[in-house]
Amino acid sequence: METYSDELAPSSGSIIKKKSASSISKRCSSVLDGGDSPYYLGWKEFQRNPYDPVFNPGGCIQLGLAESKLSLDLLEQWLDSHPEATRFPVDEIAVYPDYAGLASFRKVFASFMEEVLGGGQVAFDPDNIVMTAGATAAIDVLSFCLAQAGDVFLVPAPYYPGFTRDSRWRSDVELTPVESSSANGFNVTPASLKAAFHQCAKLGKKVRALLVASPSNPVGNSLQADTLKQMLEFTKSEGIHLICDEVYAGSTFDDPEFVSIAKIMESGDYDRASVHMVYGISKDLGLPGLRVGALYSWNKQVLSTAARLGRFCSVSTQTQCFVSAFLSDKEFVRDYLRENKKRLKARRDWVVEMLRNTGTGCAKGNAGFYCWIDLSRFLKAPTEEAETELWKKVVYEVGLNLTPGSACHSPEPGWFRFCFANQDEDTLEVAIRRLEDLRA
Repeated sequence: METYSDELAPSSGSIIKKKSASSISKRCSSVLDGGDSPYYLGWKEFQRNPYDPVFNPGGCIQLGLAESKLSLDLLEQWLDSHPEATRFPVDEIAVYPDYAGLASFRKVFASFMEEVLGGGQVAFDPDNIVMTAGATAAIDVLSFCLAQAGDVFLVPAPYYPGFTRDSRWRSDVELTPVESSSANGFNVTPASLKAAFHQCAKLGKKVRALLVASPSNPVGNSLQADTLKQMLEFTKSEGIHLICDEVYAGSTFDDPEFVSIAKIMESGDYDRASVHMVYGISKDLGLPGLRVGALYSWNKQVLSTAARLGRFCSVSTQTQCFVSAFLSDKEFVRDYLRENKKRLKARRDWVVEMLRNTGTGCAKGNAGFYCWIDLSRFLKAPTEEAETELWKKVVYEVGLNLTPGSACHSPEPGWFRFCFANQDEDTLEVAIRRLEDLRA
């Protein structure tokens, strides 16, 4: 692919494109030419025209970012009372690190996972953890370890749009949606799993893994024990891996309680070497900027390879020391998680009621920072094309960056993800009032 650089024109001072004699790789071209889904295009519109109640009241409101600011005050209070947490001996943080993560940090993080994922009932082995620069990097590494270029991961739909980039950009792994229905709360069934697997086989595609998020994104429901067991039986029968992304485990604020795949693994004779977990602190602790994720696996080959690949996505030693400090304060962590769940539930309940008053329904959910809302009544036809037309109106005319179902491979058009934890209530009230403009 031909390449260009932006340079200043000597005479006018304007930016011109100057062609280069060199070229870039096909891999680079595939990233550039892949096109942006509405998920990312909505972000661009928000960045171009951000809402501000005083300086830009007609701007775009960001409801497409699953980020929580609801409990940052609790973290600030802890930092104010523990200033030592940000001071480290230079000789400890300046040297080359263990790319899998400091042994002391992995021990602390394993204890944290036991608290959040296992409810104090499941043990996590620090030696089964490789720390990564966010959960995204963990999925990237697992894609590299488990599949060849062109192979397939099955993913229950609707699913998080970022999974496509996480698995495809560097490892060229394709994602095939496993269909669900609003009639059963967007939960997959053994029949839908088998149908997706056999359809790939008919097309000559090799399925290497089932990638699931529990709690789910964008619906916000957590998979229960029976469903997880069915998935384990399915992956075992087909000889494929199971990847469980549990980054919203500690953000489960309503019944039913969260059940980790790790707990299910202890209850039966399952193929441990074929099961892998992804976790991090971006969601449950509201700290995405620190880029701390974890790949947990019982497969020693995957762990060894992931540790070596850590040279490309390791967590800085300074960050590990800082996070270790407050994770070691177990009383604070328990209090934080308890209060954060209360705030998430209160916010979601408030948003659901506000939306209901406008005639907008939501799928049942018990976790996460978002509602999966039904705007199908505004569609001109029950098609993806009609949904795209509606999405353009929502983003560019009404000024709301909602993620459309098509970006999440939703099996039914008209569903949108509404993120409620990154804005204050005044802004959310403006956003919900704007939904009324869709009637025009």
